[in-house]
Amino acid sequence: MTGSPRAEAPLLLDTSPPRTLGFRDQAAFWTNLGVSLIGFQSAATVLVFNGKDLSLAASVTAIVVGTVIGSVMLGVAAVIGTRAGAPAMAILRGLFGTRMSYLPTVLNIVQCLGWGVFELTVIAMGADALFGGGPHWLYVVLAGVLTTAMTIRPLGAIGVLRKYVAVAVGIAMLFFTVELVRHGVHDPSPGNWTGFLPAVDSVIAVSISFVPLAADYTRHARSTRSSFWGAFTGYTVSQVWCYAVGLLALLQVGGDPDRIFSTFMGVTAGWLFFAVLVLREADQSFANVYSTAMSVQNLLPRVDRRILTIGLGTLVTLLALLVTDFSEYESFLGLIGAVFVPLSAVLAVDFYFGAGRSEGGAARSASDKGGGGRREGGWDLGETAPTRWLTLLPWAVGFVVYQLIAPAQLTGWADFWPSFWAHAQNVLHVHPQVWTSASLFSFVVPALITWALTPLLRRGL
Repeated sequence: MTGSPRAEAPLLLDTSPPRTLGFRDQAAFWTNLGVSLIGFQSAATVLVFNGKDLSLAASVTAIVVGTVIGSVMLGVAAVIGTRAGAPAMAILRGLFGTRMSYLPTVLNIVQCLGWGVFELTVIAMGADALFGGGPHWLYVVLAGVLTTAMTIRPLGAIGVLRKYVAVAVGIAMLFFTVELVRHGVHDPSPGNWTGFLPAVDSVIAVSISFVPLAADYTRHARSTRSSFWGAFTGYTVSQVWCYAVGLLALLQVGGDPDRIFSTFMGVTAGWLFFAVLVLREADQSFANVYSTAMSVQNLLPRVDRRILTIGLGTLVTLLALLVTDFSEYESFLGLIGAVFVPLSAVLAVDFYFGAGRSEGGAARSASDKGGGGRREGGWDLGETAPTRWLTLLPWAVGFVVYQLIAPAQLTGWADFWPSFWAHAQNVLHVHPQVWTSASLFSFVVPALITWALTPLLRRGL
């Protein structure tokens, strides 16, 4: 059903979404999400491996390869969202059953809250650089208010991003690209490709963080073609561009991500274009807060999303005022990849080849009374969808594969984590090499296992 241009996202989970977003809306939305202040800083995870710089060619290639792989996963998730017409975590009812879908839902809530807090902090850091200091707490509060306001009318916010913000961001990115290239580009370590695949993994981890959010927006797409190509092209072009600009800026400050904002501000009239990038960073926090609300609705389907987004926006703002240590950021990315890379593999294979492909009887509308008696192919997305225990197996195996290759280097209360996986590596005689990719292996292995289990999965096991 096609909604009017003024239609907004449903307030409750059991309401059919308006299909108002075309290719340009999708492309502009994902283009904006692909450019971020975090992305500029994250280029440091590509540039340096084990304390040694990669060559410029290796770094750029890792950015392109990692982004394309992550964007394909994003595009597949986007298509599933369009076909199912449901938010991302509600779709997992079909994969795991309703009650078992609560597990990835809680993990996604934690992820989105973490990203939301980090984004507000980065916006405040950008404002600090822009104004030469000032009341950090005020920047956080203003960013939180803007973020929360955007979540109340999410489709309207996406419309504003398409009409105005995407153009302004494109101009700012072009300006910084030209200026940074004019200042010269040097190769930090010519010919060094050692650490190429870990660099690819770090880029995929950032891309994959949007996979469990994609359907929250693409369920409003008019067609699967527009949702796939909008997400794939928009995110690929913008993230590659963002990382490349971040790489150029890092090379001018000795690879120190803490000084990267000063590079942008040091360019003539750079403050003006940097202000555009700081202001538009709110689309990142908007996406995380709104998707947190969509995840919570999988647990509480009859709670008005506006109440959820206002409450969650307030919570994220308060946490951003209290949390100041983000030293675990790179390890956080590793855990995100370990959870959601294999999950995306199981989701895609079961949807296209397993139970999602089988005939499950007549489809019932998502607006059926009772909070979702919807059925997509052979997938039951209703509140009473039975638990499918077998789908947990490939997901768990994929998580283990990822951690055996690239265990998250957690510290503090979780300092047992890397030592546990180091012991497991010794016991299992698994010794990762520079050519082993945690993301690729943890995607392919659970995908093959899920495909092998397809006859059983089609029977609803």
